[in-house]
Amino acid sequence: MVVDTQIENSADTSADNAAGTQPDHTTGEQARETRPPVVLQILPSMHSGGVERGTVEIAAALVNAGWVAVVASAGGSMVTGLERCGAAHITVPSLASKNPIVIRRNIARLAEIIQAHNVDVVHARSRAPAWSAYYAAQQTGRHFVTTFHSAYGRSNFIKRRYNAIMARGETVIANSDFIGDHVRTYYGVGEDRLRVIHRGIDSHYFDPAHVSAERVIKLATDWRIPDGVPVVMMPGRPTRRKGHTVLIESLAELGRDDVLCLLIGGTDGRAAYRRELEKLVTRLNLEGVVRFADNCNDMAAAYMLADVVVTPSLLPEAFGRVAAEAQAMGRPVVATDHGGARETVIDGETGWLVRPGDAGSLARGLKRALDLNTAEREDLAAAARAHVAEKFTVERMTGLTLQVYADLILSGQ
Repeated sequence: MVVDTQIENSADTSADNAAGTQPDHTTGEQARETRPPVVLQILPSMHSGGVERGTVEIAAALVNAGWVAVVASAGGSMVTGLERCGAAHITVPSLASKNPIVIRRNIARLAEIIQAHNVDVVHARSRAPAWSAYYAAQQTGRHFVTTFHSAYGRSNFIKRRYNAIMARGETVIANSDFIGDHVRTYYGVGEDRLRVIHRGIDSHYFDPAHVSAERVIKLATDWRIPDGVPVVMMPGRPTRRKGHTVLIESLAELGRDDVLCLLIGGTDGRAAYRRELEKLVTRLNLEGVVRFADNCNDMAAAYMLADVVVTPSLLPEAFGRVAAEAQAMGRPVVATDHGGARETVIDGETGWLVRPGDAGSLARGLKRALDLNTAEREDLAAAARAHVAEKFTVERMTGLTLQVYADLILSGQ
């Protein structure tokens, strides 16, 4: 297999793509002399989520670089986007199963896929399928990569043993420095195998210059936002760990009735928690301040309506996508001082970090953001956008990930 030159060129291509250029593809006579490297990504399903979105982004980058992208999962709504970018999807219905008998069956199925598609690198993105993927890669002699997307629970030996499969990659990718420290500390992965590659956001979509006034006006109308009212925005799933109650309590401490707080996110089967939040709003006399909105399909326009975006998570988050997206849109962010937020938010420059679970600390952070004058807000917006452009773009994430694949393949030549 003659892939050395193509791998090196495609690694360079990743950097070129970030600059807006397009790669050359192997065709005709060249295709008979070489074959493009093949990467198989494996995850439970392709329903909406950060892991799934990253899988599509990596697949698209592989195709753009002239490689072959294959994904195995149980399927889902994002398969269409995956196939649209030129990747192949193979349905394996039981990849989320923890049943040892099913895992054994999946090993055989994945080994068949690896052989049939001439896969060079197997990339596992979740624990359950990683067990099958690891042994399938071992059986077929292919490279094995994993990505830690979060700090998995370690409350007992069984959980720790289950999680440990993610530390068996020839290269282990962590999606933030916070997760990288976790992997080093609890799983003993050395610097020779660990790569920190931050999640990336679509800097073209999350760009104020690319959001029309019509889109912003539509959302403002749908959400009945009065003109001139400062908007505090919290996007996020309605779960306790996200810190909705702390934000509501902080608004009571802030003591302003001239602001509007938008809590964006459908109930997703958590109607009881929504009712609990509504009762808290009523008890604190904040009915005129707090408004609930369902899931939004145009978050770039939504951020344009915000004067400050809040991520008050009670537990450390692996990365903090909302904080990165909001800063890309030039919005100040108030986030809790732990986990990936310490990387996505520069305290005092692109936003503020506050004590987790502390409504008073959050209220003070909100006040600082809402009190910014026009010049201060413009300076912060420029710093925030530059920060994201330097560290948290899709182009950077995909380029570094393709380099991991290339290094492994070349190391085996």
